[in-house]
Amino acid sequence: MFTSQTSSFQDSIDVEERDDFDSEEIAGYSQKIQLNCYYTIYLYQGTRSEASGENVAWNQRRADSTTSHDDFSLTLVDSSLPAEAEPDLRTYISRRLSKGALLGGMGNIATVELGIPEQAVGCYCCLLEQERSPEQPDADGNGYVICFMGGSEKGLNLFRLELDKYVQGLHSSLQIPENLETEVRPYLSQWYEESVMHIHRVVQLVQNNISFLLHAALSHIHVEVVNSDERTKADVSRFIKAASLQGLSQQDTTTASLCKAISEDTQSDLIIDCSTSPPTLTNTVSNRFCDDWIQAFLNAAERCNPFLLRQILENFKLKAIQDMNSLKRFVRQAEMSHYALFRCCQFLQGCGNGDVLLQNARAEHSDLPEACSIISVLEEFLREQPQAQA
Repeated sequence: MFTSQTSSFQDSIDVEERDDFDSEEIAGYSQKIQLNCYYTIYLYQGTRSEASGENVAWNQRRADSTTSHDDFSLTLVDSSLPAEAEPDLRTYISRRLSKGALLGGMGNIATVELGIPEQAVGCYCCLLEQERSPEQPDADGNGYVICFMGGSEKGLNLFRLELDKYVQGLHSSLQIPENLETEVRPYLSQWYEESVMHIHRVVQLVQNNISFLLHAALSHIHVEVVNSDERTKADVSRFIKAASLQGLSQQDTTTASLCKAISEDTQSDLIIDCSTSPPTLTNTVSNRFCDDWIQAFLNAAERCNPFLLRQILENFKLKAIQDMNSLKRFVRQAEMSHYALFRCCQFLQGCGNGDVLLQNARAEHSDLPEACSIISVLEEFLREQPQAQA
Protein backbone atom coordinates (compact mmCIF):
# COMPACT_ATOMS: atom_id res chain seq x y z
CA MET A 1 0.00 0.00 0.00
CA PHE A 2 2.91 2.29 0.74
CA THR A 3 5.24 1.18 -2.07
CA SER A 4 5.23 4.60 -3.77
CA GLN A 5 5.99 6.32 -0.46
CA THR A 6 8.99 4.03 0.17
CA SER A 7 10.25 4.47 -3.37
CA SER A 8 10.01 8.25 -3.12
CA PHE A 9 11.92 8.22 0.15
CA GLN A 10 14.68 6.06 -1.29
CA ASP A 11 14.96 8.39 -4.30
CA SER A 12 15.41 11.31 -1.92
CA ILE A 13 18.32 9.62 -0.17
CA ASP A 14 20.02 8.22 -3.28
CA VAL A 15 21.15 11.61 -4.57
CA GLU A 16 24.46 10.12 -5.64
CA GLU A 17 22.81 7.98 -8.30
CA ARG A 18 20.87 10.83 -9.87
CA ASP A 19 21.76 13.54 -12.33
CA ASP A 20 22.17 16.25 -9.68
CA PHE A 21 25.87 15.37 -9.52
CA ASP A 22 27.23 13.03 -12.18
CA SER A 23 29.93 10.45 -11.43
CA GLU A 24 32.66 12.54 -13.05
CA GLU A 25 31.83 15.55 -10.86
CA ILE A 26 31.71 13.44 -7.69
CA ALA A 27 35.10 11.94 -8.55
CA GLY A 28 36.47 15.47 -8.77
CA TYR A 29 35.45 16.04 -5.15
CA SER A 30 36.79 12.73 -3.81
CA GLN A 31 39.58 14.59 -2.05
CA LYS A 32 39.38 18.08 -0.64
CA ILE A 33 42.64 19.25 -2.18
CA GLN A 34 41.48 18.35 -5.68
CA LEU A 35 38.97 21.20 -5.76
CA ASN A 36 40.68 24.46 -6.68
CA CYS A 37 38.91 27.57 -5.46
CA TYR A 38 39.66 31.14 -6.51
CA TYR A 39 38.57 34.67 -5.77
CA THR A 40 38.82 37.95 -7.67
CA ILE A 41 37.84 41.49 -6.77
CA TYR A 42 37.39 44.36 -9.25
CA LEU A 43 36.84 48.07 -8.76
CA TYR A 44 33.73 49.15 -10.66
CA GLN A 45 33.35 52.83 -11.64
CA GLY A 46 30.52 54.47 -13.54
CA THR A 47 31.90 56.87 -16.14
CA ARG A 48 29.72 59.77 -14.89
CA SER A 49 30.91 59.47 -11.28
CA GLU A 50 33.92 61.21 -9.83
CA ALA A 51 36.56 58.93 -8.35
CA SER A 52 36.83 59.13 -4.59
CA GLY A 53 40.14 59.09 -2.76
CA GLU A 54 40.07 55.36 -2.08
CA ASN A 55 39.07 54.57 -5.68
CA VAL A 56 42.03 56.57 -6.98
CA ALA A 57 44.29 54.55 -4.69
CA TRP A 58 42.85 51.26 -5.96
CA ASN A 59 43.29 52.42 -9.56
CA GLN A 60 46.92 53.32 -8.99
CA ARG A 61 47.60 49.82 -7.74
CA ARG A 62 46.48 48.06 -10.94
CA ALA A 63 46.36 50.69 -13.68
CA ASP A 64 47.49 48.07 -16.20
CA SER A 65 44.50 45.81 -15.50
CA THR A 66 41.58 48.05 -16.38
CA THR A 67 38.82 47.36 -18.89
CA SER A 68 36.91 50.46 -19.99
CA HIS A 69 33.47 50.72 -21.58
CA ASP A 70 31.23 53.63 -22.49
CA ASP A 71 29.29 53.32 -19.25
CA PHE A 72 31.84 51.98 -16.78
CA SER A 73 35.38 50.82 -16.13
CA LEU A 74 36.49 47.64 -14.41
CA THR A 75 39.89 47.53 -12.65
CA LEU A 76 41.47 44.45 -11.13
CA VAL A 77 42.20 44.92 -7.42
CA ASP A 78 43.30 41.42 -6.43
CA SER A 79 42.92 37.83 -7.62
CA SER A 80 44.05 34.29 -6.81
CA LEU A 81 43.36 33.16 -10.38
CA PRO A 82 46.28 32.18 -12.61
CA ALA A 83 47.41 35.22 -14.59
CA GLU A 84 46.32 33.73 -17.91
CA ALA A 85 42.76 33.12 -16.66
CA GLU A 86 41.96 36.52 -15.14
CA PRO A 87 41.39 38.38 -18.47
CA ASP A 88 38.77 35.75 -19.39
CA LEU A 89 36.92 36.43 -16.15
CA ARG A 90 37.16 40.21 -16.61
CA THR A 91 35.69 39.88 -20.11
CA TYR A 92 32.81 37.79 -18.73
CA ILE A 93 32.08 40.26 -15.90
CA SER A 94 32.21 43.18 -18.34
CA ARG A 95 29.60 41.53 -20.55
CA ARG A 96 27.33 40.93 -17.55
CA LEU A 97 27.66 44.55 -16.45
CA SER A 98 27.01 45.84 -19.98
CA LYS A 99 23.74 43.90 -20.04
CA GLY A 100 22.73 45.13 -16.58
CA ALA A 101 22.77 41.55 -15.33
CA LEU A 102 24.58 42.34 -12.07
CA LEU A 103 22.35 44.08 -9.55
CA GLY A 104 23.80 45.67 -6.43
CA GLY A 105 23.95 43.29 -3.47
CA MET A 106 22.44 40.33 -5.35
CA GLY A 107 24.72 37.41 -6.19
CA ASN A 108 24.73 35.93 -9.69
CA ILE A 109 25.89 32.36 -10.35
CA ALA A 110 26.83 30.92 -13.73
CA THR A 111 29.30 28.62 -15.46
CA VAL A 112 32.29 30.39 -16.97
CA GLU A 113 35.03 29.18 -19.30
CA LEU A 114 38.46 30.18 -18.04
CA GLY A 115 41.99 29.41 -19.15
CA ILE A 116 42.66 27.12 -16.19
CA PRO A 117 42.75 23.32 -15.94
CA GLU A 118 39.12 23.04 -14.79
CA GLN A 119 37.97 24.72 -18.04
CA ALA A 120 34.33 25.27 -17.06
CA VAL A 121 33.89 26.36 -13.45
CA GLY A 122 31.06 27.66 -11.30
CA CYS A 123 31.33 31.39 -10.67
CA TYR A 124 29.52 33.50 -8.07
CA CYS A 125 29.77 37.25 -8.64
CA CYS A 126 28.21 40.14 -6.76
CA LEU A 127 28.30 43.92 -7.21
CA LEU A 128 28.84 45.74 -3.93
CA GLU A 129 27.80 49.33 -4.52
CA GLN A 130 29.19 52.22 -2.52
CA GLU A 131 26.81 54.75 -1.04
CA ARG A 132 26.19 57.62 -3.45
CA SER A 133 27.32 61.07 -2.50
CA PRO A 134 24.57 63.60 -1.68
CA GLU A 135 26.34 65.98 -4.07
CA GLN A 136 25.94 63.45 -6.93
CA PRO A 137 22.64 61.65 -6.38
CA ASP A 138 22.19 60.92 -10.09
CA ALA A 139 25.75 59.81 -10.79
CA ASP A 140 26.48 56.27 -11.86
CA GLY A 141 27.41 54.21 -8.83
CA ASN A 142 30.86 53.02 -7.87
CA GLY A 143 31.55 49.76 -6.13
CA TYR A 144 33.35 46.44 -6.22
CA VAL A 145 32.62 43.22 -8.08
CA ILE A 146 33.44 40.17 -5.95
CA CYS A 147 33.90 36.82 -7.69
CA PHE A 148 34.22 33.35 -6.16
CA MET A 149 35.06 30.40 -8.41
CA GLY A 150 35.02 26.71 -7.58
CA GLY A 151 32.95 23.59 -8.15
CA SER A 152 29.97 23.80 -10.45
CA GLU A 153 27.17 26.30 -11.04
CA LYS A 154 24.69 23.80 -9.62
CA GLY A 155 26.79 23.32 -6.49
CA LEU A 156 27.31 27.03 -5.80
CA ASN A 157 23.59 27.68 -6.20
CA LEU A 158 23.00 25.53 -3.13
CA PHE A 159 25.02 28.03 -1.07
CA ARG A 160 23.75 31.28 -2.59
CA LEU A 161 22.47 32.71 0.70
CA GLU A 162 25.72 31.93 2.51
CA LEU A 163 27.76 33.54 -0.27
CA ASP A 164 25.57 36.66 -0.31
CA LYS A 165 26.02 37.06 3.44
CA TYR A 166 29.77 36.48 3.23
CA VAL A 167 30.23 39.14 0.56
CA GLN A 168 28.35 41.70 2.65
CA GLY A 169 31.01 41.28 5.34
CA LEU A 170 33.49 43.10 3.10
CA HIS A 171 31.77 46.49 3.11
CA SER A 172 33.77 48.19 5.84
CA SER A 173 37.15 46.73 4.87
CA LEU A 174 36.89 47.97 1.29
CA GLN A 175 36.75 51.61 2.32
CA ILE A 176 40.51 51.66 3.01
CA PRO A 177 42.94 50.50 0.28
CA GLU A 178 45.58 49.66 2.88
CA ASN A 179 43.30 46.89 4.13
CA LEU A 180 44.00 44.77 1.06
CA GLU A 181 46.88 42.84 2.61
CA THR A 182 45.63 42.70 6.20
CA GLU A 183 41.87 42.21 5.82
CA VAL A 184 40.49 41.94 2.29
CA ARG A 185 42.80 39.27 0.87
CA PRO A 186 42.67 36.93 3.93
CA TYR A 187 38.88 37.32 4.04
CA LEU A 188 38.41 36.52 0.34
CA SER A 189 40.77 33.56 0.47
CA GLN A 190 38.58 31.91 3.15
CA TRP A 191 35.31 32.09 1.21
CA TYR A 192 35.12 28.36 0.51
CA GLU A 193 35.94 27.24 4.06
CA GLU A 194 33.56 29.73 5.65
CA SER A 195 30.62 29.69 3.22
CA VAL A 196 30.57 26.12 1.89
CA MET A 197 32.40 23.72 4.20
CA HIS A 198 30.47 24.26 7.46
CA ILE A 199 27.99 21.41 6.84
CA HIS A 200 30.86 19.04 6.07
CA ARG A 201 32.65 20.03 9.29
CA VAL A 202 29.52 19.34 11.38
CA VAL A 203 28.99 15.89 9.85
CA GLN A 204 32.67 15.09 10.42
CA LEU A 205 32.33 16.28 14.01
CA VAL A 206 29.31 14.21 15.08
CA GLN A 207 29.48 11.34 12.55
CA ASN A 208 26.67 8.80 13.28
CA ASN A 209 25.11 11.21 15.75
CA ILE A 210 24.01 13.48 12.89
CA SER A 211 20.50 12.04 13.23
CA PHE A 212 20.14 13.75 16.64
CA LEU A 213 20.91 17.13 15.06
CA LEU A 214 18.47 16.48 12.22
CA HIS A 215 15.71 15.58 14.69
CA ALA A 216 16.47 18.66 16.81
CA ALA A 217 16.26 20.88 13.73
CA LEU A 218 12.88 19.48 12.69
CA SER A 219 11.57 19.65 16.27
CA HIS A 220 12.83 23.20 16.95
CA ILE A 221 14.89 21.95 19.88
CA HIS A 222 17.70 24.28 20.94
CA VAL A 223 21.20 22.87 20.45
CA GLU A 224 23.98 24.05 22.74
CA VAL A 225 27.67 23.43 22.02
CA VAL A 226 30.00 23.53 25.02
CA ASN A 227 33.79 23.33 25.44
CA SER A 228 34.47 24.23 21.82
CA ASP A 229 35.82 27.12 19.78
CA GLU A 230 33.59 29.79 18.31
CA ARG A 231 33.86 28.40 14.79
CA THR A 232 32.43 25.04 15.84
CA LYS A 233 29.55 26.73 17.66
CA ALA A 234 28.82 28.82 14.57
CA ASP A 235 29.02 25.75 12.30
CA VAL A 236 26.50 23.81 14.39
CA SER A 237 24.17 26.81 14.60
CA ARG A 238 24.27 27.26 10.83
CA PHE A 239 23.68 23.52 10.28
CA ILE A 240 20.60 23.55 12.52
CA LYS A 241 19.26 26.60 10.71
CA ALA A 242 19.89 25.01 7.30
CA ALA A 243 18.19 21.76 8.36
CA SER A 244 15.13 23.35 9.98
CA LEU A 245 11.88 24.06 8.19
CA GLN A 246 11.56 27.54 9.65
CA GLY A 247 10.29 29.94 7.01
CA LEU A 248 9.07 27.10 4.78
CA SER A 249 5.77 26.49 6.54
CA GLN A 250 2.60 27.59 4.79
CA GLN A 251 1.57 29.52 7.89
CA ASP A 252 4.03 31.94 9.47
CA THR A 253 2.46 31.42 12.90
CA THR A 254 3.28 27.71 12.97
CA THR A 255 6.89 28.11 14.07
CA ALA A 256 6.03 30.54 16.87
CA SER A 257 3.23 28.27 18.10
CA LEU A 258 5.51 25.26 17.95
CA CYS A 259 8.32 26.95 19.86
CA LYS A 260 5.85 28.02 22.56
CA ALA A 261 4.45 24.49 22.80
CA ILE A 262 7.95 23.04 23.10
CA SER A 263 8.92 25.46 25.88
CA GLU A 264 5.75 24.53 27.78
CA ASP A 265 6.55 20.85 27.27
CA THR A 266 9.93 21.39 29.03
CA GLN A 267 11.93 19.47 26.44
CA SER A 268 15.63 19.59 27.23
CA ASP A 269 18.21 21.19 24.99
CA LEU A 270 20.48 18.93 22.97
CA ILE A 271 23.99 19.37 24.42
CA ILE A 272 27.15 18.73 22.39
CA ASP A 273 30.20 18.55 24.63
CA CYS A 274 33.39 18.90 22.59
CA SER A 275 35.73 18.25 25.52
CA THR A 276 35.89 14.62 24.39
CA SER A 277 36.73 13.12 21.02
CA PRO A 278 34.34 12.28 19.53
CA PRO A 279 32.00 14.81 21.22
CA THR A 280 29.53 13.61 23.83
CA LEU A 281 25.85 14.31 23.14
CA THR A 282 23.24 14.40 25.90
CA ASN A 283 19.43 14.67 25.83
CA THR A 284 19.47 12.93 22.44
CA VAL A 285 16.27 12.15 20.59
CA SER A 286 15.90 10.68 17.11
CA ASN A 287 13.49 8.57 15.09
CA ARG A 288 13.60 6.11 12.21
CA PHE A 289 13.16 8.85 9.59
CA CYS A 290 16.26 10.75 10.75
CA ASP A 291 18.25 7.54 11.28
CA ASP A 292 17.62 6.50 7.68
CA TRP A 293 19.56 9.55 6.44
CA ILE A 294 22.74 8.90 8.46
CA GLN A 295 24.56 6.82 5.84
CA ALA A 296 23.83 9.27 3.02
CA PHE A 297 25.43 12.09 5.03
CA LEU A 298 28.43 9.96 6.01
CA ASN A 299 29.05 8.81 2.44
CA ALA A 300 29.05 12.38 1.11
CA ALA A 301 31.27 13.58 3.97
CA GLU A 302 33.75 10.79 3.27
CA ARG A 303 34.02 12.06 -0.30
CA CYS A 304 34.63 15.57 1.03
CA ASN A 305 31.79 16.76 -1.20
CA PRO A 306 30.05 19.72 0.49
CA PHE A 307 27.79 20.29 -2.52
CA LEU A 308 26.44 16.75 -2.38
CA LEU A 309 26.00 17.13 1.39
CA ARG A 310 23.89 20.25 0.89
CA GLN A 311 21.78 18.53 -1.78
CA ILE A 312 21.13 15.64 0.61
CA LEU A 313 20.16 18.11 3.34
CA GLU A 314 17.73 19.84 0.97
CA ASN A 315 16.23 16.48 0.00
CA PHE A 316 15.85 15.62 3.69
CA LYS A 317 13.86 18.80 4.24
CA LEU A 318 11.80 18.27 1.09
CA LYS A 319 10.79 14.77 2.19
CA ALA A 320 9.83 16.07 5.65
CA ILE A 321 7.68 18.80 4.07
CA GLN A 322 6.00 16.31 1.75
CA ASP A 323 5.13 14.09 4.70
CA MET A 324 3.80 17.07 6.66
CA ASN A 325 1.52 17.99 3.77
CA SER A 326 0.35 14.38 3.48
CA LEU A 327 -0.49 14.29 7.19
CA LYS A 328 -2.46 17.55 6.96
CA ARG A 329 -4.46 16.12 4.09
CA PHE A 330 -5.17 12.90 6.03
CA VAL A 331 -6.21 14.87 9.14
CA ARG A 332 -8.72 16.89 7.10
CA GLN A 333 -10.13 13.69 5.62
CA ALA A 334 -10.19 11.93 9.02
CA GLU A 335 -12.61 14.55 10.35
CA MET A 336 -15.23 13.01 8.06
CA SER A 337 -14.09 9.40 7.62
CA HIS A 338 -12.98 6.66 10.01
CA TYR A 339 -11.21 4.95 7.11
CA ALA A 340 -9.16 8.10 6.52
CA LEU A 341 -8.20 8.01 10.23
CA PHE A 342 -7.04 4.42 9.74
CA ARG A 343 -4.98 5.47 6.72
CA CYS A 344 -3.53 8.29 8.78
CA CYS A 345 -2.38 5.82 11.45
CA GLN A 346 -0.81 3.61 8.80
CA PHE A 347 0.98 6.56 7.26
CA LEU A 348 2.44 7.67 10.60
CA GLN A 349 3.55 4.14 11.36
CA GLY A 350 5.25 3.80 7.99
CA CYS A 351 6.96 7.19 7.66
CA GLY A 352 9.07 6.88 10.81
CA ASN A 353 8.68 10.60 11.58
CA GLY A 354 5.35 10.56 13.36
CA ASP A 355 6.46 12.40 16.50
CA VAL A 356 7.78 15.39 14.53
CA LEU A 357 4.82 15.45 12.12
CA LEU A 358 2.24 15.41 14.90
CA GLN A 359 4.15 18.06 16.85
CA ASN A 360 4.03 20.39 13.85
CA ALA A 361 0.42 19.46 13.03
CA ARG A 362 -0.76 20.26 16.58
CA ALA A 363 0.93 23.68 16.44
CA GLU A 364 -0.58 24.47 13.05
CA HIS A 365 -4.10 23.31 13.98
CA SER A 366 -4.13 24.73 17.51
CA ASP A 367 -7.22 26.84 16.76
CA LEU A 368 -9.18 23.96 15.15
CA PRO A 369 -10.84 21.77 17.85
CA GLU A 370 -11.87 18.94 15.51
CA ALA A 371 -8.39 18.64 14.02
CA CYS A 372 -6.84 18.72 17.51
CA SER A 373 -9.04 15.83 18.62
CA ILE A 374 -7.92 13.80 15.60
CA ILE A 375 -4.28 14.59 16.39
CA SER A 376 -4.81 13.48 20.01
CA VAL A 377 -6.08 10.11 18.77
CA LEU A 378 -3.04 9.78 16.50
CA GLU A 379 -0.65 10.67 19.33
CA GLU A 380 -2.25 7.98 21.50
CA PHE A 381 -1.88 5.51 18.63
CA LEU A 382 1.85 6.24 18.31
CA ARG A 383 2.38 5.88 22.08
CA GLU A 384 0.77 2.45 22.00
CA GLN A 385 2.93 1.13 19.17
CA PRO A 386 6.10 0.38 21.20
CA GLN A 387 3.97 -1.38 23.83
CA ALA A 388 2.21 -3.48 21.18
CA GLN A 389 5.53 -4.50 19.60
CA ALA A 390 6.98 -5.40 23.02
